[in-house]
Amino acid sequence: MSTVSTVPAAAPALATDGRIRSRWAPWITASRYAALVGLVVVFLVPLYVLVITAFKDPTQVSPKQMWALPDSVSLETFRTVWPTMKDGFRNSIVMAVPAAVIASFLGAANGFVLSKWRFPGADVVFPLILFGMFIPYQAILIPLNQLMRDLDMHDLTGLTLVHVVYGLPITTLIFRSYFGGLSDELIDAAQVDGAGMLRTFFFVALPVALPAFAVAIIWEFTSAWNDFIFGLVLTSRQDWPVTIALNNIAGSQVVPFHQAVAAALLASVPTLVVYVLMGRFFMRGLMAGALKG
Repeated sequence: MSTVSTVPAAAPALATDGRIRSRWAPWITASRYAALVGLVVVFLVPLYVLVITAFKDPTQVSPKQMWALPDSVSLETFRTVWPTMKDGFRNSIVMAVPAAVIASFLGAANGFVLSKWRFPGADVVFPLILFGMFIPYQAILIPLNQLMRDLDMHDLTGLTLVHVVYGLPITTLIFRSYFGGLSDELIDAAQVDGAGMLRTFFFVALPVALPAFAVAIIWEFTSAWNDFIFGLVLTSRQDWPVTIALNNIAGSQVVPFHQAVAAALLASVPTLVVYVLMGRFFMRGLMAGALKG
């Protein structure tokens, strides 16, 4: 009587690291990378069209030549839209930079106190601060507008204050999470040396919090720079931010689309600069748990 030995057709392979892997593993990995590449292409195609259209000579701009590279780089479209954008650009800089810095600093102070200097009611105060993250703009827009008028702050100063207050919950969360990982021995050593809460905050906590500051400033600057509804309602025409100027260009039916994309590219430059300058610290802040609740 003869016997026939059989070998499983789909036997898993033994990898070099000792783990058992399916024979389909290379195909699964390739599919994942293909999906990621496809998503990157979908994201970059509009960006490609925006950039090449903005730098084309106006005579070369047409729907038929949308995908074609320009024969030469031209700044004529930027020169055309800049007079319309410059006031809003200046207003957004004047508003977004102080808002990001002040909100980040106050958030650092809140986060340090809530994480290292426990006080009665701290577990109640922190959820109340976080509650501000979930209040939609539309719910408070009318009473906030009336409050700003009563305080005679219907200008860039009032708009900056609004973004500082609205940014405090997220910046507090960022710094509370970051300072939560700060060694208690450092705080104890500062206390032994006679440092109080303020000296410990300024000379011990802040110098090691650059990654958290990067996360908070990028978040708050981007939020303030991209704001439209607060800027439209809470300021007068001379104080309108760049988003309203961009809307006035892109929303017009008589403005050529190459001017609209050039204006959009100009409006995105400051946020790109902030990311480039602080991107290294931003990634360190994320990896340190700055956005973990």
